[in-house]
Amino acid sequence: MHNKYNNEAKVFVAVDCIIFGFDPNAEELKILLIKRNFEPEKGNWSLMGGFMEPGETLKEAANRVLNTLTGLENIFLEQLKTFSIVDRDPAERTISVAYFALINVVDFKDELYRDFSATWFKISEKPKLIFDHNDMVTLAMERLRFKASVEPIGFELLPAKFTMRQLQMLYEEIFEEKYDKRNFSKKVNSFGLLKRLDEKDKSSSKKGSFLYEFDMEKYKKRSNGFQIRHQIMN
Repeated sequence: MHNKYNNEAKVFVAVDCIIFGFDPNAEELKILLIKRNFEPEKGNWSLMGGFMEPGETLKEAANRVLNTLTGLENIFLEQLKTFSIVDRDPAERTISVAYFALINVVDFKDELYRDFSATWFKISEKPKLIFDHNDMVTLAMERLRFKASVEPIGFELLPAKFTMRQLQMLYEEIFEEKYDKRNFSKKVNSFGLLKRLDEKDKSSSKKGSFLYEFDMEKYKKRSNGFQIRHQIMN
């Protein structure tokens, strides 16, 4: 039987993952990058990516790529945009679908991403990336800021138990703004979405800082959203 697709051009479909992580010790928002080990652009910094396999959906391909690099499953993952400029990859005609992921740096298995020469970079200090990967990162940061302003997406980047300072530093990193400590704490607690624990983090002082947990059940019952940035700046 004649296949009417035989004479059509073949195009590769790839997924590229912008992986954001928050380092609670350095109190920095970071991005995970790898050194490319094949041409073109061998030895240069890149996002983690791969080609979609015949039996996969795009999201399944992106999850596979993330699991291969981090060893983690059930990661927050969202499709960002399709990049299809004709000469974006000099090797082959390739369309790439970009995803951004949010993970807790502490959960990582170091031995996995050492195999890929992967390194965490502070967002403001990331090196130049191959192809159109810089554009992907810029767009992912814009999406992260938007989503963090209207829903509690930032908690995907924190440990299950975190200090108020870590929460504040995370949002300062995302929005590139400084907040008053007392005002931030007061406003965030007024949302009623945090549970203060009896435990303390004593890594930075003898007195220690109370640890908190995010109350997802309370958030699900709310209908007016989170809007943390608007609240803490007013």
